[in-house]
Amino acid sequence: MTLTDNITFMVQLALREDVGDGDLTADLIAADTMAEATVICREAAVLSGRAWFNEVFRQVDLKVIVEWHFEDGDHVPPDAIICSLHGPARSLLTGERAALNFVQTLSATATQTNRYVQLLADTKARILDTRKTLPAFRLAQKYAVTCGGGKNHRVGLYDMILIKENHIMAAGSITKAIETARKLHPNVKIEVETETLAEFEEACAADADIIMLDEFDLDTMRQAVENNPKKIPLEASGGVNLDTVRAIAETGVDLISVGEITKNIDAIDLSMRFKH
Repeated sequence: MTLTDNITFMVQLALREDVGDGDLTADLIAADTMAEATVICREAAVLSGRAWFNEVFRQVDLKVIVEWHFEDGDHVPPDAIICSLHGPARSLLTGERAALNFVQTLSATATQTNRYVQLLADTKARILDTRKTLPAFRLAQKYAVTCGGGKNHRVGLYDMILIKENHIMAAGSITKAIETARKLHPNVKIEVETETLAEFEEACAADADIIMLDEFDLDTMRQAVENNPKKIPLEASGGVNLDTVRAIAETGVDLISVGEITKNIDAIDLSMRFKH
């Protein structure tokens, strides 16, 4: 499914969930009443989710016009008006919550991602997302990660091989797992999760495309970086937070994966207000 198709589908689900057979409260307003409104961002944030917001009102009522004052990826100051709307009052009210839910959630991911990205200034490390996304929000949150300056890891189980501890145990060894993966999927990138220097060395010898250093302490991480003659990209994972990410980056790893940017987020405070 393309991102565009996903946006259409997700908005359909959101409106079906929220509006159902009809907005009973909006019926209190005369059908021909027109209104103007603004959406205010109450806190500093990195904006993400404009396409989802627009699609909500496209599906609710084509008469609604949305004018944006910021682009996705922009840093929005507190109390800024991020967009203005004009159209039938009923339609503005019917689409309000679904539209805000998308933007407040995706902006939360973009904002948290950017906090990590800012801490990596002057290092070569890049922030990666994970599959620890909100259910059904995978493509949306991965888009939001890019708005915050991060990079996308694999989208799902289908576009890259990541050999983890249980895969290794079932296959017999890291070497056997990589050999089998190469035979079955010769054109697919292979990453291996390692938990010790010995496993790291085995993954190097077996020519993994990326090696994950899972829960390595900083000294052991530095040893892996120094003992990497093939210059295989190294990804640090586990124990990553805003307090530790800079020190991890300074070990020389190439990538740092962070589940927090998609699963432990606080929605950005947004509100829609009608103009008098």
